[in-house]
Amino acid sequence: MWDKISKHRKNEIDMHIGATSDVQWVSCHVCLEESKLCVCDHSIKNLNSTVENGIDIEHHVEANGSFANTVINMIGMLIGLGQLSTPYALETGGWASASLLVGLGIICTYSSQLLGKCLDKNLKSRSYTDIGQHAFGRKGRILAATFIYLEIFMALVSYTISLHDNLITVLSGTHIKVPWAKLSTSQLLTSMAVLIALPSLWLRDLSSISFLSSGGIIMSLLIFISVACTAIFGGVKSNHKIPILHFHNIPAVSGLYIFSYAGHIVFPNLYKAMKDPSRFTKVSIVSFTSVTALYTALAFMGAKLFGPEVNPQITLSMPRHLLVTKIALWATVLTPMTKYALEFAPLAIQIERTLPVKMSPRLKMIIRGILGSILLLLILALALSVPYFEYVLSLTGSLVSVAICVIFPCAFYIKICWHEISKPVLILNLSLIAFGTLLGLLGTISSSKLLIISLSTKKSSVNPRI
Repeated sequence: MWDKISKHRKNEIDMHIGATSDVQWVSCHVCLEESKLCVCDHSIKNLNSTVENGIDIEHHVEANGSFANTVINMIGMLIGLGQLSTPYALETGGWASASLLVGLGIICTYSSQLLGKCLDKNLKSRSYTDIGQHAFGRKGRILAATFIYLEIFMALVSYTISLHDNLITVLSGTHIKVPWAKLSTSQLLTSMAVLIALPSLWLRDLSSISFLSSGGIIMSLLIFISVACTAIFGGVKSNHKIPILHFHNIPAVSGLYIFSYAGHIVFPNLYKAMKDPSRFTKVSIVSFTSVTALYTALAFMGAKLFGPEVNPQITLSMPRHLLVTKIALWATVLTPMTKYALEFAPLAIQIERTLPVKMSPRLKMIIRGILGSILLLLILALALSVPYFEYVLSLTGSLVSVAICVIFPCAFYIKICWHEISKPVLILNLSLIAFGTLLGLLGTISSSKLLIISLSTKKSSVNPRI
């Protein structure tokens, strides 16, 4: 789920801004990663002038997205941070857990199609939160928005942990000490990297940070290619035996798997941008099939290469002396630094919309910059205090992603299309809601428990694993 944007041209999509009942849309060009929201490249000033005039303006963009372009964008949205952990998840859960990875891919394919059907029932619905409001009113919108922002926050914590782990590896041998700061070298390096990225949160014109999006997808491709090159040319023998099944690890592993498919928040935008929305089902099938095949191949490749010693982040298991390893490590380090401004953008827009309309643009920029800086420093503090990538990622998947990808789409569909769905379809969706709820509950308990155990034994030289 690195920053998602087509390499050939930007797909123009619409996004509903804010969690109020007022309906306002603006054309968008840049998709955010972890939360899969879209950042509008209109300046905040123009957006505020629309609000100040008290007029709800709907900026329509011609739906001209082709089948191939939509597939590329959807695949780009799905591939991201989750790919780092799939080899670890497979080794931890056993090769039989690959059936869960594939099964969740099928379920998420189906749930993505449900969002399209919900959009057909209300032409004014153009985003995930719009569907929530159509289904359950203002409470549905607030619930959807809450989970969206929660996923943004937790994803950024995971990114910062990844930044910490890979930065200290790529700069191994470096020693920094600040007398008045009781921080280790790795913590100081991470803090320095975050502070370098901090000024990007003060950028007011979102179009000025849109270039960061293309950098994310390049980094993602570099990581996958580097792992593949290690398997082919790195001299590492893929002779490790993968266990059949560790059933007691499945709840925590499921969180890692479901996080890898978290892209549903922006699927309504892609649907609305298609020239022929009736082909959206085929788009979902092709995209999820491709991503599931990639995840499965990467999972088996990493597990066979490194066996029980595989790291929760595959880049940290690669031989340090290889050039491709250095490329993968730097790509993983640079990716989070491109995320902060993009991920914070939806919240920044909402902050400015809640400020008094008579407030000067400069003061608004200062307020959003200060709030963004405080939030980023809080994320940094959490990441340094809870440096357990796999547990935070698993908790994010179980607590948030399973709701966004499985539970909510099925619930929205049942509520909106209640009078049209057949009994078998109703049973299917209710079963998926029950399955998602159970998986999320067990995964949240398991990952939370493991996280607490890790924190209690933080001073130990060996951290517990899933």
